[in-house]
Amino acid sequence: LKKQVTIRLDEDTVAYFKNLAEEKDLPYQSLINLYLRDCAQSHKDLKIEWQ
Repeated sequence: LKKQVTIRLDEDTVAYFKNLAEEKDLPYQSLINLYLRDCAQSHKDLKIEWQ
């Protein structure tokens, strides 16, 4: 089951995933979902530092 959401992303981030998705022959939204699912399943944590 998928839930439709609206999310604001940087243009260069979207371009990165669109290019990668084209290389992999996948829809870019599916690729982003796969990446986020992998992050959630492996409990990836962000390291945020202020500069």
